[in-house]
Amino acid sequence: MIASMAAFSIEDAFLKTVTKQVPVGQVLMMFGAGGLCIFVFMARRIKAPLFQPQVFTRNMLIRAVFEFFGRLFYILAIALTPMSSATAILQAAPLFVALGARVFLHEKIDAKTWLAIWVGLLGVLIILRPSADDFSALSLLAVIGTLGFVGRDLLTRAAPPALTKEVLGFYGFSTTVIAGACYAIWDGKAFVALESFQIVMISAALFAGVFAYTALMSAMRTGSIAAVTPYRYTRLLFGISIGVLAFEEKLDAPMILGCAVVICAGLFVGWQNQRRQPAQ
Repeated sequence: MIASMAAFSIEDAFLKTVTKQVPVGQVLMMFGAGGLCIFVFMARRIKAPLFQPQVFTRNMLIRAVFEFFGRLFYILAIALTPMSSATAILQAAPLFVALGARVFLHEKIDAKTWLAIWVGLLGVLIILRPSADDFSALSLLAVIGTLGFVGRDLLTRAAPPALTKEVLGFYGFSTTVIAGACYAIWDGKAFVALESFQIVMISAALFAGVFAYTALMSAMRTGSIAAVTPYRYTRLLFGISIGVLAFEEKLDAPMILGCAVVICAGLFVGWQNQRRQPAQ
């Protein structure tokens, strides 16, 4: 999960850079098509069939819808708002994932874990400061994207074992292509010819995204959701660091305090899980 969060932050940085010069719909379509091709190769290498009846079950179709909204709205948030702000909003995901795991998957969450998750959410609110200038209507883009990723992750957990992470990756990036095409039609901007720098940026984002996606699928399918999701908080550290260093975003005292609260909460939940493992 930690490796996945680092790679996703790197992906965000490359995509934010390239969307300043290339239409978002075009970037999404190219990014999705590249990832799709990579996962086709990965699936063929392990001889995993891409077209199986389990792909078209109700849960997997709903998962595709969540993937659609998650990918589309989060890249819009990355393109149109500060990266640190979008990353901070994304940190609400563990609370919703843990809640969904309790309600829909019947996973047990102890009181201390719940407390730590709520404390982590409080840290996010300290970072966001709803009255601050950078918390505008555009911040709702990141909120919608976050809810999309939460639904996708929960349904990944419920995916049939026959659907390997390679197969899920193939359909995830296929959905990204569709999201890009839909947004391109709505946006109406003409596609542009890419320069070498832009090709490098999209390619780098692609490889970082494929690695991040694969690592995330492994984490969500092999570990307790309540145990692994707190490590999503590490994305806050990676994302804000890149935002400050690469995009000259401001890091003030409330931001530092909020980051400290969120990271400590995530580490505490991980420590709680390690204590429970011998008993289990």
